[in-house]
Amino acid sequence: MGTATTIATKAPARLGLFVAITAASVGVIYGYDMSNIAGALLFMTSDLGLTTHQQELITTAVVIGSIAGAIGAGWLANAIGRKKSMVLVAGTYGVFAVLSALSTSVPMLLGARFLLGITIGISIVVVPVFVAESAPAKNRGALLVAYQVATVIGIILGYLAAYALSATESWRWMLGLAAIPAFLTTLLLLRMPDTARWYVLKGRIDKARETLRLIEPASDADAEIAEITRSLKTESGGGFREMLRKPFVRATAFVVGLGFAIQITGINAIVYYSPRLFEKMGFHGNFSLLVLPALIQVAALLAVFVSLSLVDKVGRRPILLGGIAMMIAANALLIGVFLTSSDFGGLLTALGFFGVLLFTVGFTFGFGSLVWVYAGESFPARLRSMGSSTMLTSDLVANAIIAAFFLTMLNSLGGAGTFAVFGLFAVLSFAFVYKMAPETKGKHLEEIQEFWVNGGKWESSK
Repeated sequence: MGTATTIATKAPARLGLFVAITAASVGVIYGYDMSNIAGALLFMTSDLGLTTHQQELITTAVVIGSIAGAIGAGWLANAIGRKKSMVLVAGTYGVFAVLSALSTSVPMLLGARFLLGITIGISIVVVPVFVAESAPAKNRGALLVAYQVATVIGIILGYLAAYALSATESWRWMLGLAAIPAFLTTLLLLRMPDTARWYVLKGRIDKARETLRLIEPASDADAEIAEITRSLKTESGGGFREMLRKPFVRATAFVVGLGFAIQITGINAIVYYSPRLFEKMGFHGNFSLLVLPALIQVAALLAVFVSLSLVDKVGRRPILLGGIAMMIAANALLIGVFLTSSDFGGLLTALGFFGVLLFTVGFTFGFGSLVWVYAGESFPARLRSMGSSTMLTSDLVANAIIAAFFLTMLNSLGGAGTFAVFGLFAVLSFAFVYKMAPETKGKHLEEIQEFWVNGGKWESSK
């Protein structure tokens, strides 16, 4: 009653926007964690006497925890609801962030960051599901991209916080400040209803009708509930075994492949280790190592807004393929820069910076924006949480590989060899997306399953 009253006091036209922004704000937590460790590593390395391998372990601990969280997130979202799952994530994240800041040894820090990762893994599965189930088809893609906007804002804040504290080398404050956005997000989440689709899944039809009328006052709530109910009744199973059988085995192969491609192409190597990479390219000083990566993320944020404005107009495929093409071009440039000379300075350093900028912009325009769209759209309601969990688990496995080996690879293969590997993965990813990705622009969630039923073609295709 309290939630409904709070939400109902808002103008009807603003209700959907309020819900979407609130859910997407969880992305700030995710983004902040990715970048603040980049700054903290600059100073905890000497304070704790970390080796290269230990730096990679501290970075990877969150990703390993995220895999565990993503695996269980689908079950959790179905069992207790999308809203309660997100409240749990935001609240516990703040606690574990403080625990990280108070760590007195490497094992304690690894444990705290593993627990942080579990909350992140849950969030990156549940949030796209929540937004996809709350938004109307005509602007669902844009609202899903809003999560990436929040994530990039979080990355920028993490770098800037690290720079603000760099003069005193206060890496503990860098980690602990993550509790602030977590606390604020928790307060926002507590004011939201859950999704109508989850209420129908649990047989709470009256609550589903109330939620639909609050979020979309102009819609026919009873007709939409009937459509959701029909969709649920025609689906059998609802677990991983169903995802491995026709007609959804093709969808499963697509989301697993896409999730892996998103991270194996190297974006989080840039986010986690950009200060180390910039040192290799001849940059020095805290401003260059922490503020320049933040400026790159500002450009990435602009790319997300461009993607946001186009995703429901030109479609998903052109944006995704265009973003990957930019990443391929950036890899080629960075290979050339590192092959030209190991003695950076002047034009070479500027070209290296531009290469990283192009790489990041290409990622956020394509992969970074569309991952949340496809994670929320690729499966029907009963499989949606499980499907998102599978996709994001694949994403996180590749993320763990990158986090665990990038510094070693950079030291052993050099910049040219490292970006040659990333470039190869980008080319393979382009071919995979071209072959497998459906165009879901303007399709209702219940319609999209027809693409998989028809063997990867829309019914109208000849």
